Amino acid sequence: MTKGMRKYFKKKIFWFVITFIAAVVLNFILPRLMPGDPVNSIVGKNISPGATQEQIQEQIVYYQHQFGLDKNIFGQFWDFVKNAFNGTFGVSYSQYPKTVSQIIGSGIWWTVALQLPAILVGWLLGNLLGALAAYKRSFWDKALMPLTLFFSAIPAFGAAVILLVLFAVTLGWAPVNGAFDPGMIPSFSWNFISSVISHYQLPFWSIVLISIGGQAVGMRSMSIYELNADYVKYARFLGIKDKKIVRYVFRNAMLPQVTGLAMSIGSMVGGALVAETIFSYPGLGMSMYAAINSSDYPVISACTLIITIMVLIASFMLDIIYAFIDPRVKAAQFD
Repeated sequence: MTKGMRKYFKKKIFWFVITFIAAVVLNFILPRLMPGDPVNSIVGKNISPGATQEQIQEQIVYYQHQFGLDKNIFGQFWDFVKNAFNGTFGVSYSQYPKTVSQIIGSGIWWTVALQLPAILVGWLLGNLLGALAAYKRSFWDKALMPLTLFFSAIPAFGAAVILLVLFAVTLGWAPVNGAFDPGMIPSFSWNFISSVISHYQLPFWSIVLISIGGQAVGMRSMSIYELNADYVKYARFLGIKDKKIVRYVFRNAMLPQVTGLAMSIGSMVGGALVAETIFSYPGLGMSMYAAINSSDYPVISACTLIITIMVLIASFMLDIIYAFIDPRVKAAQFD
């Protein structure tokens, strides 16, 4: 490893650590700036109608002690850090005595199974359409690109609502909500698997549709830029076959798209919020939505911390990979 490469890695690691520390602090502070008192909300739901003021106050003191809210802000932050490192993230306020790790563990696999394939399919289809539009022009550029632009302009909740109303409510081709039929017990039986697949379709395609447009537009723009670059003109002047030139063109055009893919994968937990809320899909997005409504600080902090860590890791790995696969980045960093 060269001296320049070691310096590059050290710089990236340094900024990764600084950003991570700042993220931990912000993930602790920001949820606690939200309006509302979670303890009063819990006591209001659980206290009996004829309870005296003293009994209500006892319940408030009890829950404040259980949640560690009777400590000062530094004590609460230290508890947050300890709970994060031991993997429990503390107890949930709204689902007490469940730990946050239990809530996250029950929802994160649904989110990953929904988001990851949808992001990859949307990325592949979008880049393929963008490359064809840039290289073939004619039909691909005049017909498909306006269509992809239309889909890219639709907000995430808009695409989900359109699919829900059209295919679930109007046509009845797909279930309205949930991840499987009510009353079913998760198992490896064909009935359960077929139910999961049928409930999976609408959330999956709502994410794919809004992903295709942005990817296609970005790939088309980068491909046109590369196709008009000087090295392409020079290669054609030398008589190099167009098929070989195009391979290098699309390789260079793909680099920014790879960045977008890494960021999408890194932030997929946060991106699950809209689709999962509209379709009542039992993933991490729904857990986060419920936590926000009930001021459940530990769940909110844990979810946002996971999103932050995933984005940081994706960004860090991308910087490292770029240093090896892109000669232009290598030259800029190591000279």
